[in-house]
Amino acid sequence: MLRRVQRVTSRAACCHRLCYASTPHSVLLPAFPGIAVSSPESVVGLSRRQFLARSAASAALAVVAAPLVPGSSGVSLLASDALASPLRGASAPPIGIELYAVRRELARDLPATLSAVAAMGYSVVEFYAPYLGWTLPYAKQVRTRLDDLGLRCYSTHNPFASFTPGDTMGKAIEINQILGARHVILASPPADAKGLEDWKRVSGQLTAAVNQFAPHGLLVGFHNHLVEWTPLAGGVRIMDVIAANTPPEFVLQLDVGTCLEAGVDPIGWIQANPGRIRSIHLKDWAPGTDVEEKSFRVLFGEGVGPWQRIVAAAEAVGGVEFYLMEQEGSRYTELETARRCLDTWRAMRKSG
Repeated sequence: MLRRVQRVTSRAACCHRLCYASTPHSVLLPAFPGIAVSSPESVVGLSRRQFLARSAASAALAVVAAPLVPGSSGVSLLASDALASPLRGASAPPIGIELYAVRRELARDLPATLSAVAAMGYSVVEFYAPYLGWTLPYAKQVRTRLDDLGLRCYSTHNPFASFTPGDTMGKAIEINQILGARHVILASPPADAKGLEDWKRVSGQLTAAVNQFAPHGLLVGFHNHLVEWTPLAGGVRIMDVIAANTPPEFVLQLDVGTCLEAGVDPIGWIQANPGRIRSIHLKDWAPGTDVEEKSFRVLFGEGVGPWQRIVAAAEAVGGVEFYLMEQEGSRYTELETARRCLDTWRAMRKSG
């Protein structure tokens, strides 16, 4: 079955890299047979925060949350499973990909894109906010596809509405259970979070969400951007506020690229938050512009990231459970970019 949808094509470098510069393209998305796919509305000119909020609103209108108990989605997952972090026992955390890195391919053909990244050698994927537009039967078809390919979805990126009581939270819990996810990550904070007290309030809401997600075997977390490394009035950084006002099991997903862009030492951050860096976005950065194929357009290993030291700290102190390759765009196609980045990662791991 083919369904026409609007596709988000690129993320902009404006607004501290918190915006989507969106151009709609009419494409045909091959759906799983017999499964309806929700079509996201046009997102022209929306900021990333607006985009995530609109995705959440659409999802809330599309579903009335059913009573949720562990295993109600067909996937049995207890709170103790996630909190015990069984993934940490592995000799080497698995390598995955944030699917925003292959967003055009994903919008064109989700099943084929999953097959492509699995064939390259990625073993983990992270879905981003539009997954909330899926129907529950479609989510189950995606899970079946993941299982068939030997892929695991350990985390998803979400709008703030997923962390406040309501239909969106209910659907986020249920789809993440279906997918077998362990971490539900806030991809972008609410637009009204400006000052210190605002961020303390947001941290309090996220802490409440920790307790609401835990009975369903899910951990809650936050994904940093450039702006969260910027000091507020008084000199305290937003990331420090979040870390200090959330419980130890709250995941501090580290986006290395924006940390480098801000001039912050990622190794120091990992060492300051032992056990909380459960996943890392392997995004590199180099001084320069997109036109020069610098900034976030460099491939993994081409920028200034001290990757061997970052990985050593993450595995010795940070408690990392898995890594996720992320790319804003490059001089290559999305799939070729993903392949080249993975090749560099493998070479680095062998040499280290």
